Amino acid sequence: MEILVLVFIFISLAQHGDADGPESCKHGGGLCRVGTCISGEYLAQYCFEPIILCCKNSSPASTES
Repeated sequence: MEILVLVFIFISLAQHGDADGPESCKHGGGLCRVGTCISGEYLAQYCFEPIILCCKNSSPASTES
């Protein structure tokens, strides 16, 4: 019975909203986080809406030449 509940939750998360998935988040320079983004980050999109967020740095990363 517990396995069926987990499968149902996974299917619900995968089909909910317009979540782009973790690969899209990583490709865009973000990190998937559960709950909220940490200080200095903003919500860019969802990895799995509405629980797992794709957070990106608020300030652009500096590149050294």
